[in-house]
Amino acid sequence: MGTYLISITGASGAIYGLRTIQALIKGGHEVHAIVSPWGERVVHEETGQPFFAWIEALGLSGDRVYNPQDLAALPSSGSFALDGTVIVPCSMSSIGAVASGVSGNLIHRSALVSLKEGRPLILVPRETPLSLIDLRNLTSLAEAGATILPAAPAFYQKPQSIDDLVDFIAGKILSRLGLEHRLFEPWGSSPKGSQQ
Repeated sequence: MGTYLISITGASGAIYGLRTIQALIKGGHEVHAIVSPWGERVVHEETGQPFFAWIEALGLSGDRVYNPQDLAALPSSGSFALDGTVIVPCSMSSIGAVASGVSGNLIHRSALVSLKEGRPLILVPRETPLSLIDLRNLTSLAEAGATILPAAPAFYQKPQSIDDLVDFIAGKILSRLGLEHRLFEPWGSSPKGSQQ
């Protein structure tokens, strides 16, 4: 089993981050988390529950949830071995900070550590449309080794609910981390996924 860091920032789509945490824990992985102040607000506004209520519901250990202002916390060091870091959703402000090499908080610092250590870094932007500045920042991060995984669910699996759409993105994240899952059926694996 692996060890993963999931960060939630202040972009819409907090449920993507929560579902990713849930899927990793259910898969038996060790999960660490950081949520920005705006991320906390978005979690509450979009789900009706505060982030720390979700922590309890998901079974995430409180000592593995870090204050985003604590730059002395474990994820700020390259010696803290992680199998992957994911920022989901990732605000364009966070994209800009990481692309510029700015460690404004622990979320930014942990992303930069992933890049310098050559570890998987997945960024899930949830913004539209994208400005030229956003596109350049995303390109810089991709060139530096990050995976840019936009929160753009597919419809070939015939989603029946919002949960199906959320599971698709969480599943894509797990797939990119090299982890098996059953969050959605792969293309062509069932009649639902076949071309008509």
